[in-house]
Amino acid sequence: MIIASKLQPENAIERKTVAAGDYSLNLIKAGQVVRIVDLEGNQAADTLFYNANNPSERYSATDTLREQGNLYLTAGSQLRSNDNNVMLEIVADTCGRHDTIGGACATESNTVRYDLEKRCMHACRDSWMLAIAEHPEYGIAKRDISHNINFFMNVPVTPEGGLTFEDGISAPGKYVELQAKMDIVMLVSNCPQLNNPCNGYNPTAIEWLAWDA
Repeated sequence: MIIASKLQPENAIERKTVAAGDYSLNLIKAGQVVRIVDLEGNQAADTLFYNANNPSERYSATDTLREQGNLYLTAGSQLRSNDNNVMLEIVADTCGRHDTIGGACATESNTVRYDLEKRCMHACRDSWMLAIAEHPEYGIAKRDISHNINFFMNVPVTPEGGLTFEDGISAPGKYVELQAKMDIVMLVSNCPQLNNPCNGYNPTAIEWLAWDA
């Protein structure tokens, strides 16, 4: 569902560009709104969310999909935790849908999916592991890395129940906007994937902005 935001970038309390292949790890207070922008189009933002006061409570694809009865996320979707609490709600979306079942790239999956020579290529899981190693103050450990959301990524489900990684349905300047329902730690890997169409084989920068309630 396409819903545009009324929030203006010049009123944002924080604004950050995340380079291709880089990560962003930030605290979003309850009530604040955060926008993730696909600056050049066809980029994938692999994102994890945690309860800032208890990182063992984190985004759960299982609970989210069960409660909303839909494989894809868009405006109106409520992102639920592994305790089935609402963590965030998508309040605006100009892309239309976002993947929550395709998972994140890893050196191991690059090897299995593509070629042994691809193992050494950078991957989203590497970015997350670097982020939590460089920011121990958030209390997130390796065991807390779980299933994620792939904002802007297009992963259709085939009639046989399989997954395919297709060209994105996003475009330059498309965005998704979420309102936090609790204090949230947001961990984003701006996906460096070069082996499937999720980034158009050309990873580019994304941007995120935050507004007070």
